[in-house]
Amino acid sequence: MRTIKKTIHQLPEYLLILAVLFYWVSASKVINPIAIGLLAILVIQIYTKNKVIGLIIPTVLILICCYMLLALFSEFNEFPTFNSEAKTLLFIGLSFFLSTLLTCLLMIYKYLSTKI
Repeated sequence: MRTIKKTIHQLPEYLLILAVLFYWVSASKVINPIAIGLLAILVIQIYTKNKVIGLIIPTVLILICCYMLLALFSEFNEFPTFNSEAKTLLFIGLSFFLSTLLTCLLMIYKYLSTKI
């Protein structure tokens, strides 16, 4: 039980790095300054484990994910019928943003439960 808890505590930053890498690949840009900046911030956070930054990063990402979910539903409503493209948009978008939200909540829990 102890090893599972320890693994869950180390997991959020690595999952967010995977999400940023997925974003970078799906954006189809070789040089993507937003992805590079996010990766740099997450790698620095892994090494420093700063509590304040560890709470700011997921809070900002939660706000961005909520905005992007609204954009996803807006884009989904533009489809005249529920076809395969609409299903793909909804499935990939919801799974990406909801998993990012869950990871951010895990990261907030991680840094709220750590001692100063």
